[in-house]
Amino acid sequence: MADWTILQWLALMERELLLFAGIFFLIGAADELLVDGIWGWMKLTGRIPRLVLDRRDIKARRLSGAAAVFIPAWHEDKVIQHTIAHALASWPHQDFVIYVGVYRNDMATLEAAMRAAGADRRVRLVVHDCNGPSTKADCLNRLYRALEVDELRKGAPVRMVVLHDAEDMVDAAELGLLDHAIDRADFVQIPVVPLPQSGSRWIGSHYCEEFAEAHGKTMMVRDWLDTCMPAAGVGCAVERSMLRQLALQADFGGEGPFSVASLTEDYELGMRIHTLGGRSRFLRVRGEDGTLIATRALFPARLDEAVRQKARWVHGIAFQGWDRLGWGKRSSGKLDASARSTRAIGGTGAGLRIYLLCAGDCAVPAGRGGDRATVASRSAAVGAAAGQSRQLRLARNCALWLYRTRIWRG
Repeated sequence: MADWTILQWLALMERELLLFAGIFFLIGAADELLVDGIWGWMKLTGRIPRLVLDRRDIKARRLSGAAAVFIPAWHEDKVIQHTIAHALASWPHQDFVIYVGVYRNDMATLEAAMRAAGADRRVRLVVHDCNGPSTKADCLNRLYRALEVDELRKGAPVRMVVLHDAEDMVDAAELGLLDHAIDRADFVQIPVVPLPQSGSRWIGSHYCEEFAEAHGKTMMVRDWLDTCMPAAGVGCAVERSMLRQLALQADFGGEGPFSVASLTEDYELGMRIHTLGGRSRFLRVRGEDGTLIATRALFPARLDEAVRQKARWVHGIAFQGWDRLGWGKRSSGKLDASARSTRAIGGTGAGLRIYLLCAGDCAVPAGRGGDRATVASRSAAVGAAAGQSRQLRLARNCALWLYRTRIWRG
């Protein structure tokens, strides 16, 4: 091995990374197969509930108690006005307040929110006392402190807190459905439906597949198992006393119920509720017209934006989740933690492997002993896929990588 060339070392590293990633892919595939098997059994045995409600009835139903809706916003002046106006028009109830969090150095978003609110007392604009941007969790904690002040002034707490993003299009029946479900749960999540984007079929529209699998199958299995329910951060409600318990957890910052040190505070929120012994529910309910009662939203349509979002999801869920939540008995569960870690570690190994494959193809110029046949023979000398061409191996591994990243869930 002392006289090996750089290409031979690269081929050896490629083989070891292939073995390393393959083992973790196998573990992750077992997790996927288990979920698929349970969902298929539920489907065949009729254990998947088929819930249908009349939107008009549930929309007209009086809320059992006051509700607060949190919407953090930073540079959302293009969408926040429509989001607020749509929510106010969709929900005729009078016993809820929309808390919109804006920053003192983002006047465009503040002005747009003020135009949408008008004189409606159901909207409360909260200006953060620091310049933006901060984290989403930090803005949510600022809204939580504003809620506490309002509760003290009115002398009555709200019954639930609903979370939404600035670009969400709420369902008319959502508030009534969440209010009804929170009677028997501490956390409730309804489906999220990404809207197809004709101008971004390969990037923006791929979220349709991702959420169809996550909220059409995986979350249904979790609900049937009565296990932890990762929050999507939108279209979900937390019971008020549970949110108060979360705010008192000093291990997670103690600045409010939302973890400012986590990149995926919504995912962690659902796991922490389970750790505290709270019950979570996922409600997949259809209206009288057959459409889902769900939150509809647009997702990133550009590659750089989607990559940043997915990187944040993977880092926050796989690495920070493992580090902050651990493998405790009532945390995310050993199977869930294993799945998160194998997706991240296996994906990292696959990415490095593809990099080395590309490097091996391009490192030696043609005409100096560096043609692809020579590279393939050297790879065979260290045990790497003898007899296969470098092009086929690259295509195979890239296909494996693309398939695996397609089913990553956040």
